[in-house]
Amino acid sequence: MDSVKKEIKELIVSSLNLEDVKPEDIQDAEPLFGEGLGLDSIDALELGVALKKHFGVKFSSESADNKAHFASVDALAAYITEERSKQN
Repeated sequence: MDSVKKEIKELIVSSLNLEDVKPEDIQDAEPLFGEGLGLDSIDALELGVALKKHFGVKFSSESADNKAHFASVDALAAYITEERSKQN
């Protein structure tokens, strides 16, 4: 799962054009929104699209679980790993 976390961090930085942040600066358990990295709802949409393209996972706009999935790199990695295992 460490490689998934590394890919997620690289994707966050590249897809959101975070100039002052390096992938290694992002902590696995750090909140991505509000406190922590400080992303907003527009960032969530852009990141969701990037994650779908890169990992082939879908996020439903009606899902109440999205907030939990996008809570941290750890949460995203767990969701992506789970979804990938369902696809195989």
